[in-house]
Amino acid sequence: MRLYSMPSSGNSYKVRLLAALTGQSLDRVDCEYGSAALQQAKDQGALPFGKLPALRLDDGTTLAESNAILCYLGEGTAYWPASRTLRAQMLGWMFWEQYNHEPVIAVRQALVSYPHRAADATPDRLADLLDRGHALLSVMENHLATQDWLVGDAASLADICLYAYTHSAGARGGFDMNRFPAVRGWLARVAALPGHVTIDG
Repeated sequence: MRLYSMPSSGNSYKVRLLAALTGQSLDRVDCEYGSAALQQAKDQGALPFGKLPALRLDDGTTLAESNAILCYLGEGTAYWPASRTLRAQMLGWMFWEQYNHEPVIAVRQALVSYPHRAADATPDRLADLLDRGHALLSVMENHLATQDWLVGDAASLADICLYAYTHSAGARGGFDMNRFPAVRGWLARVAALPGHVTIDG
């Protein structure tokens, strides 16, 4: 399988992380923003929705959207709950990540990290994203205060999905992670999973 991946992107990282945790080998093509590799991938039609990540299967089928790719790679592994109810709860967190969490936590990180986004990083926008992000992290904090994992009693795709941008929310996004001890404990548990790799690993 060939993964078209943006090294600095949490959406790409979550796919690389799951592959590492489950021992699945991927032929990785790094396509950082503005790179010739990214333009080539677009020109070749390798990105179905014009964005990263994308996973090309051995039969030539290409999958888009990070969480859909997680489901493909995760089905049948320890990160795919056997219970129908737990799977629905897992997907609920994954939908929440893309609809609520990523547009705030990831966007603030992008605005302060990528030079080409600097013009959009106005003080008012950054302040708004900071407040909204802290509220979203509070949702996770309240949930994780009573259990080790987002769904059930073991790590699932929901944890891999939300770890990708949450683990860098403080360092890259400027969020005050000291306010969220349960989230920090959860981040440490994910980082301790056998096979874990860092975003630049």
